[in-house]
Amino acid sequence: MRRKLPSTQALNCFEAAARHQSFTRAAQELALTQGAVSRQVTALEAFVGVTLFKRSQHGMTLTPAGEDYARLVSRRLDSLERDTLDLMGRQDQGDALTLAAVPTFATRWLIPRFPLLADEQPQLQVHIETRTRPFLFGDTGIDAALYAGTPEQVRQWAGTQATLLCPEDVLPVCSPALLTDMGEVSPEILASMPLLQQSTRPEAWRDWFDAQGIYAPRSMAGPRYELFSMQAAAASCGLGVALMPTLLIQAELASGALVVACPRPLRGQRAYYLVQPDLQERTALTCFKEWLLRQSH
Repeated sequence: MRRKLPSTQALNCFEAAARHQSFTRAAQELALTQGAVSRQVTALEAFVGVTLFKRSQHGMTLTPAGEDYARLVSRRLDSLERDTLDLMGRQDQGDALTLAAVPTFATRWLIPRFPLLADEQPQLQVHIETRTRPFLFGDTGIDAALYAGTPEQVRQWAGTQATLLCPEDVLPVCSPALLTDMGEVSPEILASMPLLQQSTRPEAWRDWFDAQGIYAPRSMAGPRYELFSMQAAAASCGLGVALMPTLLIQAELASGALVVACPRPLRGQRAYYLVQPDLQERTALTCFKEWLLRQSH
């Protein structure tokens, strides 16, 4: 059966025009004439039977249907490009996986172990994309995700199954200059110090102080950083105290760039998981998961 699909050229022109809200800028990006882009979009509208742009003397705007279609087309084109690049890179050799990963865990724990993976499975290529929150696997073409969260958060990730890799212990750390002559401090003193916040874990400090039995009204105050690597850099510069997973800051602790501000870890609330869609597992993913479990235990 013949598929009801427009040309990729028309979709490419539409996506660029929708993103720029301009046929002229889309044409410049695609190295086409403005007229060529306009004709492709007009042909697409005729093909689907829906008006995608409102045109006027003052410019053009997407219709509601055009906005929805633009979002879908953009994702599909990104996925098609990624699949094509993966195929071009394989050259009929070995297998490949695409992983989503929380960035600091990937750069500080996973990637330094990849030479071991290369020794064991030299034909396996692993591509990594950054994701800090759950997503729909069906929209991405991603095979699995390395995710940090609570057991409840993992259970709420619909349509997936998860494999526990390792628990996460977090400790308050800071630059030694911030402690001056105090050395390690009590939770009460820590509550009055500048606290660095993790934007993906807004209640982390409050949970830590609650576990110590300390009332800390400023536990959610302070500058927010999306990545743990940013928090580690800010803490190393003396900007405040960071609540960090210890497995991500081994280099800073070993060099003395960071020291433990209060030796009271918060254990067991979060862990690192390999999350995958609840579908038949590819052989490449099975081999990678077995290797990953050996590395994490």
